[in-house]
Amino acid sequence: MSDYHRPDAKLLQTLKDIANKLRIHSIESTNASNSGHPTSCASAAEIMSVLFFHTMRYSVTEPRGPSNDRFVLSKGHAAPVLYAAWAEAGLFPTDKLLDLRKLTSDLEGHPTPRLNFVDVATGSLGQGLSCAAGMAYTGKYFDKAPYRVYCLIGDGESAEGSIWEAMSFGSHYKLDNLVAIFDVNRLGQSEPTSLQHHMDVYKSRAEAFGWNTYVVDGHDVEALCKALYDATEVKEKPTCIIAKTYKGHGLVGIQDSEDWHGKALGDKASTVLETIKENIVNQGPHGLVPKSPEKKVPEADTSAIRLSEPPNYQLNQSVATRLAYGTGLVKLGKNSKRVIALDGDVKNSTFSIKFKEAFPDRFVECYIAEQNLAGVAIGCETRRRTVPFVSTFAAFFTRAFDQIRMAAISQSNVNFCGSHAGVSIGEDGPSQMALEDLGMFRSIPGSTVFYPSDAVSCERALELAANTQEYATFAPADLMYL
Repeated sequence: MSDYHRPDAKLLQTLKDIANKLRIHSIESTNASNSGHPTSCASAAEIMSVLFFHTMRYSVTEPRGPSNDRFVLSKGHAAPVLYAAWAEAGLFPTDKLLDLRKLTSDLEGHPTPRLNFVDVATGSLGQGLSCAAGMAYTGKYFDKAPYRVYCLIGDGESAEGSIWEAMSFGSHYKLDNLVAIFDVNRLGQSEPTSLQHHMDVYKSRAEAFGWNTYVVDGHDVEALCKALYDATEVKEKPTCIIAKTYKGHGLVGIQDSEDWHGKALGDKASTVLETIKENIVNQGPHGLVPKSPEKKVPEADTSAIRLSEPPNYQLNQSVATRLAYGTGLVKLGKNSKRVIALDGDVKNSTFSIKFKEAFPDRFVECYIAEQNLAGVAIGCETRRRTVPFVSTFAAFFTRAFDQIRMAAISQSNVNFCGSHAGVSIGEDGPSQMALEDLGMFRSIPGSTVFYPSDAVSCERALELAANTQEYATFAPADLMYL
């Protein structure tokens, strides 16, 4: 294990100054739009400062470069502090931050990939960690690259079960390149969170899910530097940093107060800004340049994916389309190393097991956790690193509809493959029947729905889906009972 070198006093002060500048930007931009979440930004300011100006390795000129570390803002309502961090890093002028939430600006209230530094849309809470886990899985097992993935999670959204599905996934697959940071600022939208500042409970839960865990003062830049460094030294486990923070930290008269969620400061802004500015030692440019990525990761070729051989069936042969799905998926995998398959513990029914048998290193078992299954696939696809095919019973995709809706907003090219569609599974009863799935997918902007009628059309639909360069869905019918 290499030795930790404590940042010198000058660097620590600069990181503190940047954190306060991020607060100022967040207050000014939300005041300019008269809407937004400045208090949620303020609690995360030191975390963002240390991540973007000390820990993460990335290129400002190539925000989505394949070699960069990744960052997911799961608490998407804190978007102003994310925008401020990129502006302070030099990606665009800081005066553009004042266009926040304006109709003519891409700086929306919650981040989307309309911005070249955002990988996945967030704002529907509880989804970011699954996407981050998919990115980390891709980095460790597909790209075999040193880039790391950081996900900032709000304590309120940690009530979502999808967070804990992702925690289970991360430890099971030993994603030691993944760091989840819980911004425990105690206050939710309408009242204090259920756990408030019971840091021991957060720590126990994270450790119970198999994560290397640290509890830190989230406003102590030195403690954050140390914890994030220690995370890089841990092998075979993901790291969870539980950061004790205060909502509206540094905002005099507002810090740790209820009823300030999602509100611009209005008339109070000038007094608050004056106090924050007094705490900044160096009012000029901070001079910090992000570290460069450790290794050059090549672009992934996900174009022109074809079946390795055409469909080959006998006339009048009765073949379930789900069986043809497994056969066709293997053929795609033979011609592209970037085709991957994910399943929710029904691979022997969806026949994605055929892909696992052919390419075990490109198959991801996500178990019975469909929301996480969808999120991991979205993460795997980001920066066009893979072409994911996700399979489960079509009825069970309804549980992940919000993740699928957010995938569309994320401009994701994930192929969702639902088997056992319609009334064909009558013997199992209505809980297994997908009767609304096609209607749901048709409501997703930019989606393409394939409904193959036989084995040949199923294989060809797979090929079309792999090459549809927009948000694509795939719903093979199960003809076994027809």
